[in-house]
Amino acid sequence: MPTISRKGKLTPASPIRKLVPYAEAALKKGVHIYYLNIGQPDIKTPKVALDAVKNNDVNILSYSTSNGSEAYREKLAQYYAENNIHISSDDIIVTTGASEALLFAIACITDPHDEIIIPEPFYANYTSFAIAEGVNVIPIHTGIDSQFSLPKISAFEKVINQKTKAILICNPGNPTGVVYTKEEIRQLKELALKYNLFLIADEVYREFVYDGEIHHSIMSENDMEQNAIMIDSISKRYSMCGARIGCIISKNKVFLSAIMKMAQSRLSPPTYAQIAAEAALQTPKSYFTEVVAEYTKRRNVLVKALKGIDGVTVFKPKGAFYCIVELPVKDTDHFAQWLLEDFQDQQETVMVAPASGFYSTENLGKSQIRIAYVLQQKDLLRSVIILKKGLATYTHLFPNKTLESVPSS
Repeated sequence: MPTISRKGKLTPASPIRKLVPYAEAALKKGVHIYYLNIGQPDIKTPKVALDAVKNNDVNILSYSTSNGSEAYREKLAQYYAENNIHISSDDIIVTTGASEALLFAIACITDPHDEIIIPEPFYANYTSFAIAEGVNVIPIHTGIDSQFSLPKISAFEKVINQKTKAILICNPGNPTGVVYTKEEIRQLKELALKYNLFLIADEVYREFVYDGEIHHSIMSENDMEQNAIMIDSISKRYSMCGARIGCIISKNKVFLSAIMKMAQSRLSPPTYAQIAAEAALQTPKSYFTEVVAEYTKRRNVLVKALKGIDGVTVFKPKGAFYCIVELPVKDTDHFAQWLLEDFQDQQETVMVAPASGFYSTENLGKSQIRIAYVLQQKDLLRSVIILKKGLATYTHLFPNKTLESVPSS
């Protein structure tokens, strides 16, 4: 019998999507599910983007250039300039989502057995991309007790060696909602320069910051031309997850030349999606003002409700639309599956993402879940009621799987 590769075996299942079969089974039983597991915004896609596709008179749906439409890249450069990121269209390569951008970036800066340092918890697919390239992820732990702030630079320096090629951050953070301060970005910049490392910043949630926080991009830092790589996407910004348009940005021409060869190998990013993405750049700033205000309200409602559950700890996120929640259970994989298979309240239940999949260090995050607050406020409140009732039932049925007190992590 033919065998599956080591990479295929090691690639983890998505903590966000692996419970889908149980959700589908629940739906067949007539159970209504509140989906807290996935960052699919319910905010409407800007009409200008949808109209650009609907009203287009394209006769031949041809390839675009491998680095993306020149018109789109030029308008992207203008968008970034408005956000204090001064680049040219030649510094941008359009990709099929941020996922492809990250995969290309890791492929072009590492060889098998090289290492990338990532503060954990982190977006689960970072592990998958690293495994695909035979690269080792070196995690630096952060926790709720420290509000997931950047670890001390000394913690990074302890693990830097000749195999270290890059530091990867998500800012604002998925799954934590952390927003790195300007000083923290400066510290990472100095570290990258000191050890001649790439600093990769996944900045797809740039617009979503709250409470007067300011997003600081690595591309706005001086002296980082050879070291900085920025990953971006329209998926969350314009609620266009299905368009699959992202980009990779760098002023390092050698790096971009390598990326371009990979872009050529997959021919081109999708043409219609680029048409929609280009049109989306016309979206007025008032759109983001309204969206950020709505997410702020949702976050506040969710966090307040969660804090009303005994034994639950939650960090109030400063950005993105996720939060990490510690529960008084030993194994949230089991709890999350149980919620879908065996628990309903008035024929309703919730689907959450077990947080262990967002950690690289074994056995961390097993008492945590990630919640995406992408539902209406009333639905979030109802979800927390279901979660509270579910916890009460679960701790009664499985006392050996519950914790007397929530651990600090």
